[in-house]
Amino acid sequence: MSLAKETTAAIIGKFGANEKDTGNTNVQVALLTERIKEISAHCKQFKKDKTASHGIIKAVG
Repeated sequence: MSLAKETTAAIIGKFGANEKDTGNTNVQVALLTERIKEISAHCKQFKKDKTASHGIIKAVG
């Protein structure tokens, strides 16, 4: 599961210096946090989805 392009662009615009500033630490943390939130919501809805559970463990780790 990846973030939608609009979501990614909004996060980069909010936390980056410009729209191409994807390497900034604040941007990276914000993108990872949003991804973890989406996977967490998915895991709550689909409790038997072991692949998503494994993905969230990797993202948090």
